[in-house]
This record gives sequence, structure tokens and C-alpha cells, in this order.
Amino acid sequence: MSVFPKISLMPKVEEYLRAMFKNDELVTALGPMEAEVKYESLLKNLSHPPAFTTVRVNTHLASVEYVRNLLSEEIQKQYTSLNVPVLQHPELPDILLIPVIGPRKDLQKLANQVIVGAQCGNAVLRGAHVYTPGIISASKYMKAGDFVSVYSDIEGKCKRGAKEFLGTKVFVGNGISELSRNEIFNSNGPLKGMGIKMTEPIYLSPSFDKMLSSYLFLQNLPSSVVSYVLNPQPGQRVLDMCAAPGGKTTHLATLMCDEGEVIALDKIADKVKKIMQNAALLKLNCIKTFCYDGIKALATGKREDGQEGPPFLPESFDRILLDAPCSGMGQRPNMAYSWSLKEVTSYQPLQRKLFRVAVQLLKPGGILVYSTCTITLSENEEQVVWALETFPCLRLQSQEPHIGGEGMIGAGLSPEQLKRLQRFDPSEIILQGMDFNSLQEFKYEDLISLANKDCIGFFIAKFVKV
Repeated sequence: MSVFPKISLMPKVEEYLRAMFKNDELVTALGPMEAEVKYESLLKNLSHPPAFTTVRVNTHLASVEYVRNLLSEEIQKQYTSLNVPVLQHPELPDILLIPVIGPRKDLQKLANQVIVGAQCGNAVLRGAHVYTPGIISASKYMKAGDFVSVYSDIEGKCKRGAKEFLGTKVFVGNGISELSRNEIFNSNGPLKGMGIKMTEPIYLSPSFDKMLSSYLFLQNLPSSVVSYVLNPQPGQRVLDMCAAPGGKTTHLATLMCDEGEVIALDKIADKVKKIMQNAALLKLNCIKTFCYDGIKALATGKREDGQEGPPFLPESFDRILLDAPCSGMGQRPNMAYSWSLKEVTSYQPLQRKLFRVAVQLLKPGGILVYSTCTITLSENEEQVVWALETFPCLRLQSQEPHIGGEGMIGAGLSPEQLKRLQRFDPSEIILQGMDFNSLQEFKYEDLISLANKDCIGFFIAKFVKV
């Protein structure tokens, strides 16, 4: 059920992705027709949001059932007379799932229009309101309190302050303007605060703005799986090498019952502040943050007495998470991906530099989990092949829980090795759309199965150091 155009890619990036999803090994296994259908499905599905909003309960502060009841009450306030269930995931016990209703086809498009940037439009499709910095254009006579239609400028061609835009735009819903056009575009100071309160989004998801912020953390389902796969234990020393904004960091600390030490690194100071803010908000004390480049985290000489932070001595950590910087091509929704082929392919060398450091920092018998939110072979399965060839001390491990699919063929891994990987693959999704009537007809097991499949693109590999 496609309501948006398929994702727009730079020509060379599309050639690169097509060659990957129609590699010889895959075409031999599936046949050329099926491989083409799979690739086209990928491009279409990336434009659409996942079928569920996923939130993680901070079990450090409260039980899942207690927070689930609070969340149900809050959602009921937003949805008034509509009854939407809050589901607990059977294999990820601290994860709650809220079905996304849509696409809604009965919405009337209005003459009064607001154009927002692509990133803002993507956020709206996942339940956000429009904040003023995201507004690029508004109709000439728009006043505060006007009912307006909101469109996403997916190609980034609308000029700021334009009174009309005739370029490519995608309707994302209707809302009420909090400000007039004049207030938005003639303001002397920096713009902040809500610009459009979305009352009729094309995809209906709850807004989590300031909602139960100490109890809940918005997190894509595969991102939550990663922490369980790493399986940190209370009292262990754990390294999160590329930690911002801290979703996985705080999850690791929670699974450890806030006992032990989670070291979180990021090389950008503002991102490190965000990790600290999230740790404080969730009242987790075992997290220590450092503004530091993970590539330089291995000490080449002696450390100073009492030194807590990086660089670290070899074999310092029981568990290491390398949620690596990547091309991000698994993010959904995304209707236009503007990166060049040079940018897309620049991540593999960086990931390998980080991986080399991670292996040296890991204790014998320790666990290393490598993950990305992208779909390319070069950043995923090819990295596994490289790691196993480069580091004889590493063994590829099976994962628990395993709710994604197997790895993708085309990198030369054996069928047994592919089974030990988790790939959440948007090309496997059959877009169904969901309204309130069809929601009542779904069984719990069917909804969970849908949530496991219809999520962002993601990849997980688990290694043990012997």
C-alpha cells in the first residue's frame, strides 16, 4: 500500500545499490525477476514509516506493567475515543509497541499550505508536531490558528520564505498553525517552539513530546535488540564506542541493573552532552561519558595513575558495542537520500579502524557486537568476512534473541554463518496499512510478527574473542 514515491537516490548511488541487491549470488538463488522485485520493494518501503512506534521502558525506575498503564492513559488522551493497544514484546520484555494507523486516505487537502524540510516531514510521519525551525514556506495570508495542510519538500528545492511552492512535495497531514507567516519569517531572534500542531497526520502515531520522559525512551526495535544480544551482566565493564545519543548506552546500563561501568565515547561534545542528559533523565549512575574519538581509544603507552577515561589499555573490557557510524540507508521514512556515492562508500574504512581498536580493547572471552542502521553489503556482511579473516581470535556467534532475518548472500559467507547474523531488511516488508477496523482483526501474534519485520533497516553481528 504505497502512498509516497519510492526513495529518490543519486544516480550512481542507485546503480551501486541495485548491483548489491542484484548480485550474482542473490540472482542465482532467487532468479532475476524475484531479485528485481525485491529491489523495487526496498526502494518503495524505505519511503514509508515503520508499522509500529517502539518505546523502551526504563525498568531501573518502574515496572513494565506500571509504565504500560501510564502510557495507555496518555495515548487515550491523545486519541480521545479511539482505542489503540499498547503491546509488550514477548522476546524484548522492556519494549512496548504502539500500532501506527495509516495511511489515512480521507484527509482533505487545504488551500492554506505549509512546506517543511524533508527531515521535519519524516519526523511528522512518525508522530512529531512541526517545530518552527522546520518550516520553510507558508501561504501568503496564514495566521495563527489557521487550519493548514503540511507538505514535505523532499528534494530540498523550496526557498525559505516562499509564498508558494510548485516543486515536488509530499502531503503529510493537516494541523493548526501556532504562529502567523509574519511571525515565522520576520522574526529577528532564533526560531524555536511548536509551529504547527498536527491534528490530522497521514500516519497517526502518538506524540511523545515531554510524555513520561523519565520512564520511556523512543527507540527503534532493532536498536533495542542490540543490547540484548550483547547481554551485559551486572558488575561488568562495558564500552559503547560510538554512543550518541545514548539510547543503547542507557539500555546497557539498565540491563546491568546500574551495577558495573558503562563507558560511553563520542567525538562530538554536544552529542556527549546529550548522552549525559539522557543518563541523568533516566537516573542511571553507572554511565561515564567522554568526548573522545573511538579510533584513538587504545593506549599505546602507560596510563596515568587513577586515569578513568581514554585511551584504555588492551583487554580492558568485558563487552564492547560498536554501533558504527554508517551510511544510514536503513532509516525510515526517507523519500530522498541526497548523499553521493563517495559519501556512501566512505564508511567502510572508518568502521574497520574502529573495529581494530575494539578487538584489542576486548578481554579474552569477551563479546563484541557490531551493528549498523544501513542495508549495504559493504558495511555489513563484507565487514564480517573481513573481521573473520583479519582476526583469527574472533568467532562469529549465534544471537539471542534472533527476531530479524538472516544475513544477505553476496559477500561469500556460508549458510551457517548467515544464520548467525541478524538483518532487518525493508525489502522483505509487505506494506499493509492499518485502520482501526483492521487493527481489531489482527491477533497478538500477527501484530508482533509485523512489528519484527516492518521496522528500520538494521544489521547485527556478534563475535567472541577466544
